[in-house]
Amino acid sequence: MKKLIYLITLVIAFSGCTNDFEETNTNPYQISGESLKQDFNHVGAFYSSMLSQIFGNQVDHNLTNVTFAQHLATPTPFVGGVNNTTYYIRWNGYWAREYNNVMAPAKQVIDIAAADGYDVFVEWANLIRIVSMSRVTTYYGPILYTNYGSTESALYDSEETLYNAFFSDLDRIISVFSANTDYVGLNNFDASYGGDVSKWARYANSLRLQLAMRISKVAPELAKAQGEKAMADPVGLIETNADNFNISLYGQKFHPAQICFEWGDTRMSATMESILIGYKDNRIAPFFDPVDDLSLVADHPEWPYKGIRNGAELVAKDDRLSFSTIDESFNDPSKVTKRKVMSADEVFFIKAEAALRGWTGAGDAQANYEAGVRASFELWGAGGVDAYLADNTSLPIDYNDPVAEGAVNDFTNQITTTVAWDEAASNEVKLEKIITQKWIAAYTNEMEAWVDYRRTGYPKLPPVYQNSSNSDWGVIPDGEAIKRMPFVNTEREGNAAGVADATAKLGGPDEIGTRLWWDTGGPNF
Repeated sequence: MKKLIYLITLVIAFSGCTNDFEETNTNPYQISGESLKQDFNHVGAFYSSMLSQIFGNQVDHNLTNVTFAQHLATPTPFVGGVNNTTYYIRWNGYWAREYNNVMAPAKQVIDIAAADGYDVFVEWANLIRIVSMSRVTTYYGPILYTNYGSTESALYDSEETLYNAFFSDLDRIISVFSANTDYVGLNNFDASYGGDVSKWARYANSLRLQLAMRISKVAPELAKAQGEKAMADPVGLIETNADNFNISLYGQKFHPAQICFEWGDTRMSATMESILIGYKDNRIAPFFDPVDDLSLVADHPEWPYKGIRNGAELVAKDDRLSFSTIDESFNDPSKVTKRKVMSADEVFFIKAEAALRGWTGAGDAQANYEAGVRASFELWGAGGVDAYLADNTSLPIDYNDPVAEGAVNDFTNQITTTVAWDEAASNEVKLEKIITQKWIAAYTNEMEAWVDYRRTGYPKLPPVYQNSSNSDWGVIPDGEAIKRMPFVNTEREGNAAGVADATAKLGGPDEIGTRLWWDTGGPNF
C-alpha cells in the first residue's frame, strides 16, 4: 500500500510539470520531425542511396556487361573458366540490386513527396526509376515497371509497353522540371547538378533521345517522333561536358574501375588494344596503364599496352596479371567519387546517327560525329584530336596473346573503316564509324555500348575464344555473342506466373541467345 501511495504521489507531482514538458525536455541537438520536413530531409535523404545503386559493381558490371561490350577482360579463370565471361551464367544479381535499392525506396519516397505536394521530388524519383529500369531492361527484356508494387505477383511489362511508359513519364517529368527551374528544394541532396532543376530537365530530355535511338530499328516511327521531340525541346540536350550526368558515390560504393585496379579482376581487353593502338588513339593513356615488360608488346613497343581476349582460354590468373590494368589514376579520390551515366559525346553520336536516319533537328552527321570525338578527348584530357580526326589510313591491329601457346586467343581484326569522315561513303559505313567511336567513348559506362553492339552489330567485335554456353542457359552459336541475361531465380520461384507471362512477351525462350525487342537482327537501313 505504501508503494501504491508513493506511485500515485509521483504521478501527481509529474503532472504539474507536463504543461511545459515539450519545451523543457526537447533535445536542442536532435532534429525534430517538423524540422526534417521543413528542410525536405524526410524525402531528400532517400536520393543519394538510390542514385548510387543504379550501377552494379564487380560481378554485376565488370564481369558482365563490361566484358560483353569488350572494354575489359578478366585474367582469372573463375570457376574453371566457365562463367559469365565465357557465356555460362553464374552471376545475375543486377535485378535484385535495382529492385531492392532503387524501385522499393523510390515508391516509398514518391508516396511521401506526393502527400506533401512536393512535385519536383516526386518527378526526381520517377526519373531515377526510369534511369534504373531503362538499364535493367537491356539485361532481361520484359520487366516490372508500370505494375511494380501493385500486386504480390505482378505481371511484367512487354518492352513495347515499357518504352511507351518511359516516354509518357518523361513528358510529365520534363514538364514539371521546366516549370520549376528556380526550385531550391533539391540543393542539399543533389551531388550531380547541385540542385539545378534545369540541368535535370536537360538530362531527362537527353535520356529521351537515347531511348528513342535504342528502338529505332523495331519502332522507327515512334523513335523518330520521340527523337525529334527531344531535339526540338527548348530545355536542350547535354552538349557540353559541364552538363554531363555523373552519379556521386557518396562514399557508399567503390567505383567499378577502382575495383578493377584494386582486386585485379579485370584488365584491358584485347579489343581495346586492337582499336586504340591501331587508330593511334591518345585516350589509351588515361584509360589504361602501360606494361612494364616490353616483351609483351614486341609487335608495337611504341604503344606499350597489352590486353586480354574476351572469353580467353586461361590457365592461371598470374599468367596475365602483368597485362595493362585500369589506369592507376582511378585510385585517385577525385576520379572514384562519381560515375558517368551520360556525357556530351554520347549525345553527339546519337545526333550523328539521327542525321543518317533523317530525323528533323539532328543537324549534320559529320559535324555531330566530330563533335562527339572532340568532347570525348576533352573529357579524358587527351591531345591530338585534330590529327586523329584527319587520319584516313590507320586501322585496328591484329591481336596476339604473348602468353598462350601458338595462336590460342589470337584474332584478326575485322574493322575496315578509318576514323576520318568520308562523306561519299554509304550510310552503313558512316554508321560503323559513329558506333565505333561511340563505343570507345563509352569507357566506364559500358552498358549502352553493349546495347549498340546488339542493335547495330558495331563495332565488329571478335567472338569469345572459349564459349561455355550450354542448354542450362541457352546455347550461343560459335562466332555469335550473348544477347541477354536470363530472368533471375528469385522471380522464377516467387513470381512464376509473372515469369511465364514475361517469357511469352519476350518472344522466345528465357535463354541468353534470345534477342530483345529492339535487337531485331535486321539491316540497319
